[in-house]
Amino acid sequence: MFKYDVLCVGSATVDNFLTTGQSLQKIKLGDKVLVNSSERHSGGGATNSAAALFKFGLRVKMLTKLGDDFDANFIIKDMKNYRIKNICKNKSRKKTDSATIISSKKEKDRVIYVQKGASRGLSINDYKRSQLNVKWVYLASLMGKSFSVANDIANYCKRKKINLLFNPSLYLASKGKNYLKKVLLVTEILVLNKKEAQALFKKKGSIKKMLIALSKLGPKNVVITNGSKRLYALHGNKFYSLIPPNVRVIHTAGAGDAFTAGLLAGIIKGYSFDKALCLGQANSSSVIQNVGTKNKLLNEKESLKMIKRYR
Repeated sequence: MFKYDVLCVGSATVDNFLTTGQSLQKIKLGDKVLVNSSERHSGGGATNSAAALFKFGLRVKMLTKLGDDFDANFIIKDMKNYRIKNICKNKSRKKTDSATIISSKKEKDRVIYVQKGASRGLSINDYKRSQLNVKWVYLASLMGKSFSVANDIANYCKRKKINLLFNPSLYLASKGKNYLKKVLLVTEILVLNKKEAQALFKKKGSIKKMLIALSKLGPKNVVITNGSKRLYALHGNKFYSLIPPNVRVIHTAGAGDAFTAGLLAGIIKGYSFDKALCLGQANSSSVIQNVGTKNKLLNEKESLKMIKRYR
């Protein structure tokens, strides 16, 4: 009997959201820009996915490297609201990751400045392998030397027959299929967006062709999202598609994590694959109507209610 349903592995950041009414394209060097609002939230693939899965009633823990600083304490305090434990044993000498997201109300667009520090230093010495013994591993993006942990976890999942979901970033996808080979070979569910899929193959192509090509690399289930446009998936040699509902978009940060976590929660809870896709989309559609990657994450009941509203 597993004590935990999911281990979420990836980065943890402090996200600073600044919103301006000015056009980002018209801002010049030296300008003083008036900010309409500013907010501070925890973010990063590990914390976002862990919080979303907790909301669905699952038992979750995370593995992420933090610094010994105020931002780390901010993240730890926030994750206590979701009863999420970090199994990383050590603190980094580098600062905790942070991001500044500057959004324009006028253009409905954003610029993101990211500082990667502590998360790059995650190593196999930061955790006990016995702590990887869960039903599912949700593997988000690990950059630089920390990617060795992704390979170590993939090997462990293969030996212990643990299910692995892989949600790489554009940075990782750009490394190419050979760099990701060990992880892809044992991946049960692969979720990435169209731009990431194209970067992985280093060429453009139709989404259906990319789904087939990705499945040949190992993943049994592949999902390619495309923002507000139709998403496509391949499951059991069958293609699926889903059009996201037309909702008011305030901020898209965290949308991918919310979708992927909702999808995984649906799979774990025994929903059909197409219904799990809908659960993921409902969660994502809720998050993008607010500022903050965890703002208005849905629970199972709320997700089902939103599905009925838009279908």
